[in-house]
Amino acid sequence: MKFLDHLEEWLITFLMAGATLIIFVAVLHRYAAGWPIPGVQDWLLSLNLGWAQELTIIMFVWMAKFGAAYGVRTGIHVGVDVLINRLSPSWRAKFIIFGLAAGALFTSIVAWLGATFVWENGAHHFFLQLFGQPVGDIPEGPTTPDLEWPTWIVYSAIPLGTGLMCFRFLQVMVNFIRTGDLPHHDHGHVDGLDAGEPPVDLNPFALDENLHPKPVAGEAASKAKDTQP
Repeated sequence: MKFLDHLEEWLITFLMAGATLIIFVAVLHRYAAGWPIPGVQDWLLSLNLGWAQELTIIMFVWMAKFGAAYGVRTGIHVGVDVLINRLSPSWRAKFIIFGLAAGALFTSIVAWLGATFVWENGAHHFFLQLFGQPVGDIPEGPTTPDLEWPTWIVYSAIPLGTGLMCFRFLQVMVNFIRTGDLPHHDHGHVDGLDAGEPPVDLNPFALDENLHPKPVAGEAASKAKDTQP
C-alpha cells in the first residue's frame, strides 16, 4: 500500500498547491490589470483568467474527497469517543468495528451512486465513442461553463474519492481486528518541534521582574536551596 499512500499524498499536495497558485495569479492579474502602465496593461487585459475560479473550485472538491480518505487512514477525523473509551475492552472493540463497518457501508453506497451518476452523465457516451462503439441515443452529457470540460470528469471525484475512503475504512478495520491499534493523530503536535524539557533550567522565582509571582516567606529558602547545584 506504500505506492497508494504516496499517490494519495502527492495528489492532495498537488491540488492544494496548484489551487493556491492559481488563485494568487488570478488575484494579482486582477489588480495589476488596473494599473495604467503603457503596454503592460493592454497585455494583461488580453489575458483571460475567467476560468481560474472554476478550476480552483474543481481542484478543492477533488482535494476534499481524497483528503477525507487520507483522514481515515491517518486518524485525523474528529470523533467523540468519550463513552466508547469508558467501556470494557471487549465492548469497546465491538463498537469500534461496528463504527468502521458502518463508515465503509455508507461510503460504498455513496461511491456506487456517484459512479452511476457519472456513468449516466456522459461517461457512458465517452467510453463507447473511445472504443468505436455506436452511441445511439446515449446523451453526451453537459460541460462546465468556463472550461467547457465534460462534467462527468469533474463528478468523478465522488466515486473515486469516496471509493478510496471506503477502502481506507476497511483497511483500518482489518488492521484493528489483527492488532487492536487505530490510527491516531496528535492535533497538538507541530512538525519540526520536538516535545521535551526546555534547554535551560529556569527558576522563575529567581527573576527580578514583576511578571512571575513571588514565593511566600516560608518557600523562599526552599526554592533557593533547590536551585543550588
